[in-house]
Amino acid sequence: MKYTIKEEEGIIIITFQGDLIGATDSLELMDLVNDKINQGFFKSVIDMKDVRYMNSSGIGILITLYTKFKNRNGNAVVANASEQTVKLLTITKLDSVIKIHPSLDEAKKSV
Repeated sequence: MKYTIKEEEGIIIITFQGDLIGATDSLELMDLVNDKINQGFFKSVIDMKDVRYMNSSGIGILITLYTKFKNRNGNAVVANASEQTVKLLTITKLDSVIKIHPSLDEAKKSV
């Protein structure tokens, strides 16, 4: 799992690349996200344009990220998910909790 984090207009953009299958990197990611939240960032877009595959650990990462922001009265949404990822989020009914947007621009406007 590879990721980048950047700040844009008061929003944290987390971009994943490769396979979102969970790893020891996820602990580092959560620490970075906690730091950003403690700095006052309560909105996030999770950009999945470069995600090839996601398993249950990847779903857990999405849920954890979403929960961290919601617990601080913020929001996290998904952008650019592949058709396969959208199907997985629909089957697991996560699409009713975590909003999915077709583009980064739409996602940023929604948070």
